[in-house]
Parts: sequence; C-alpha cells; structure tokens
Amino acid sequence: MDLKKLRYLFEITRAVNALITSIVVIVGAVISIKGNYSTGVIILAGISAALTAAAGNIINDIIDRDSDQINHPSRPLPSGNLKVNHAVAEYVLLIFIANLLAYFINQLAFVIVLLTTFLLFLYSNKLKQIPLLGNITVAYLTGMAFIFGGIAVDHPHTALIPAIFAFFINLIRELVKDIQDFEGDKNSNIKTWPVKFGIGSTKRLIIIFTLLLIAATIIPFVYRLYQIEYFVIVMIIVNPVMIYILKDLYKDDSPKNLNKLSNMLKLNMVIGLIAIFLGK
Repeated sequence: MDLKKLRYLFEITRAVNALITSIVVIVGAVISIKGNYSTGVIILAGISAALTAAAGNIINDIIDRDSDQINHPSRPLPSGNLKVNHAVAEYVLLIFIANLLAYFINQLAFVIVLLTTFLLFLYSNKLKQIPLLGNITVAYLTGMAFIFGGIAVDHPHTALIPAIFAFFINLIRELVKDIQDFEGDKNSNIKTWPVKFGIGSTKRLIIIFTLLLIAATIIPFVYRLYQIEYFVIVMIIVNPVMIYILKDLYKDDSPKNLNKLSNMLKLNMVIGLIAIFLGK
C-alpha cells in the first residue's frame, strides 16, 4: 500500500476528533477514580473510544459522499483520492478492534461500544436527517465518552457533570456545522434544522444552548464540586470565548467563518477539560 493511500485512510478518520474523544475518555476516567484502578484499562478505553469515533467518521463520509461534493469536495471520497471499498474495509477493521478492546475492559464497556457503533451507523443513515435529533445524538455520544471513562474505573456517575458540559458544547458545534453545510444539505434534501426552519432560527437555538452551557459551568463551583482552578479557567477563558462565538456568528455566517467558529468550539472544549482536570 502506497503512502498516499495511507494518508487518505488516515485523513478520513479525522484523527484530531478521534484523539479528542480519547482524551475525553481518559479525563473522564481520571476524575472518576476512587480507590484501586488500572492504568492499562484506562488506556484501552481511550483507544477503543478513539477507534469507534474514527469508524463513525468513516461511515459518515461514505454515506455523505454525494452531499460532500458540495460541502467538502476536498475530502478523500468526494475528491476521488480514496475508493469507497477501501473506506468500508477500514471501517470494518476499526469497529472490530474497538469492540475487541472494549471486551477486555468489562462487560458494560463492551455493550456501550457495541451500542455506540450501531447508533453512529443509524445516525449517518437516518438520524442526522431529522432536525435537531441528529445533533442531539452526536452531542449525547460525546458526553457518553466521559461516562465511558468512568465505566473503565467502575465509577461512571462521577463523570456526569463533565458529560453535561461536553453535551452542550458539542450540540452548539453541531448546529454551527449545520449552518456551514446549509447549501449542500439543502441540495441533497437533508432536513437539518437550518434547512427546515431557517438559519435565523438555528442561531436563536445556539443562543439558548450557549446560555444553558454558561449556567451549567457555574453550578459545579457553587456547590464546591470543583476547586478554584476550574472556576478561574472557565470564567476567564471558556465562557468569554462562548460569548465571542455568539457575537461573531451573528456578524459573519460565511462558511469560512463558521469553520473557524467550529474549530474554536472544539478548542474551547479541550480548555474546559483542562479546567475540570485541574479543578478536581
């Protein structure tokens, strides 16, 4: 296999997103540790989650290859740099390894990965075409990554608060991406919230979810669940960035700027994870 093909097989997984999923799982495990734990099991959980997310990105690109001719023509499949059968083979391989690793964590972890695999496939085929439900599904799965980390150390309930944080910030990001993909989704008859109810309505939803997120970030400090380090990072960086994103969204909703805001939301989530980790 030549290096170019390997490059496109790697690119279609969206490795940065998969890496973030792995980090989320590890953070979820670390903040949930009580008593004895296995570092090896935590690492297995991170790898399993990353491979599951990567496989989800692959199946999404396989199913979306027609609309991506408009939305993302430079991606491996619509650009013709990668054949569909090669992407399918990679998808099957990653799913197999992810589930195998989860089996060696514990039974609940195996069930979660198996169900997540199915849900990601269902999302790419059906759920993403249902306004808001598809967005909620992706946000839910991101939040579940924290819970999955907790499962790896047998204390999933401890990861509930960061899971809620991850849910909201990813729900906002998914809606921003839907505005960015408006033209391609409209031409492909994909009924996202912006296509069905308009871009203005989507922006108002983003405002509501952003305000809920900001309120949610304050609650853990008020109830002394996290220490001062968490509060300082959230109030100086995370929440001001969310307010800036809202302002810039209304100022410029061009695809280029929306892509920038999407990346900022991804980075802001990482900063939020750091705040949780330091404030634990």
